[in-house]
Amino acid sequence: MVMVREATDEDWQAVRDARLAALREAPDAFASTAEDEAAYSEQDWRAWTQVGGRGVLYLAGVAGVPEPAGIAGTLAVDGEAHLISMWVHPAGRGQKVGQELIEAAAGWARSRGFDTLYLWVTESNGPARQLYERCGFTLTGQRQPLPSNPALPEIKMSRPL
Repeated sequence: MVMVREATDEDWQAVRDARLAALREAPDAFASTAEDEAAYSEQDWRAWTQVGGRGVLYLAGVAGVPEPAGIAGTLAVDGEAHLISMWVHPAGRGQKVGQELIEAAAGWARSRGFDTLYLWVTESNGPARQLYERCGFTLTGQRQPLPSNPALPEIKMSRPL
């Protein structure tokens, strides 16, 4: 059974460790780099757990998988609810960790009156795209360069709530 909870600033070390692991394991999947974020201070990480006050960060746990088994955030940007920075520990994949993080993000968005949840995913990230499609996301037709590697395109997906 997957347990998802909101991160607090007291979770800063777990958030830091999961985020840096994500950036190292999948460097072409995120808008930032491990090198950039490794320089963050404790204060930066504590602030990161609060997603700038415009969203929430979730941690997931599942038996037999190092904590946290997954991490994902939500963020309200320009009147849209976005799923951001999602990553599932390799040992947690195939155990519905990603699906539960997505459902937590959808619940957050719905509870704040949004009718659609958006995300950006690197076009070449097939496993993530498949997960998002299984969870009801479809392509919007929008594209942009990945900020950490502009040679890679990101595609925007949406899911009605």
